[in-house]
Amino acid sequence: MEILLWLVPSVVVTVVAMLWVGWLGREGRGEVDRDVAVRRLASALEPDAERRRRPTPGYAAVQPERDRSTGIAVRPSRRVS
Repeated sequence: MEILLWLVPSVVVTVVAMLWVGWLGREGRGEVDRDVAVRRLASALEPDAERRRRPTPGYAAVQPERDRSTGIAVRPSRRVS
């Protein structure tokens, strides 16, 4: 148990740093006007909002055929010639 005592200073420093950063982070946020917040929310909820942000690629990727997995190893059936 005495071996773990060397961890105490680092734990104390970490906890103090977390509290300090948490306290400073509260002060840094400014108040946003309610009308501005409503406009931002409306623009984010628009159906085309995501399409406007991300340009579509100039090529069409082919979806690979999905292998139907049942969880059981099954030999493929033989083709009849």
